[in-house]
Amino acid sequence: MNKQKARLIVSKLSTEYPNARPELEFSSEYELLVAVILSAQCTDKRVNEVTRVLFKEYNTPEKMLTLSREELAKIILPCGLNNSKAEHILGASEKIVSDFGGKVPSSYEELLSLPGVGRKTANVVYSVAFGGDAIAVDTHVFRVSNRIGLAKAKTPLETEKQLMKIIDKDKWSKAHHYLIFHGRRVCLARNPKCSDCVIKAECEYKGKSKV
Repeated sequence: MNKQKARLIVSKLSTEYPNARPELEFSSEYELLVAVILSAQCTDKRVNEVTRVLFKEYNTPEKMLTLSREELAKIILPCGLNNSKAEHILGASEKIVSDFGGKVPSSYEELLSLPGVGRKTANVVYSVAFGGDAIAVDTHVFRVSNRIGLAKAKTPLETEKQLMKIIDKDKWSKAHHYLIFHGRRVCLARNPKCSDCVIKAECEYKGKSKV
């Protein structure tokens, strides 16, 4: 796929999803960071249910660190992988307090230095909280971009690199949300709704329906 076609896809998706935005609920950079860590292999809806309880008392790194790993793991149990997520949240909170004065760092490199923060989490926080240009590749972005032909990659990292080349930099962050919305509403993992797809003409998916 060429850049011109990619621009057309992004343009059509922007018209289809003008209000595309994170569906995680948060009111600070720190809450966003915790919510994204919790969202690994978990739905945003479930994360929001958990964080509405968690953030009532533990919405800063200092407050979070008053919890033991066992206590935090119990609260976030519905999100799955609760023991490792609790360890990551507490580890990140400790470093934020000790190295960054209690504030979530705003640079991509510093975000990656936080325990439990990988490329996807860093990209989301960097772009959403701090307005940086980044593409976070979650399961929806990975599936949709490779299915429609924006990328032809076998890993999230390769997908990210290919999307960064074919999508204009000033559209990276928005494109990330467009692809997620499209993946959740139309380009489903099973039985994609090709007949309802606004980018059907540009899509390179060989299995797309003719309707």
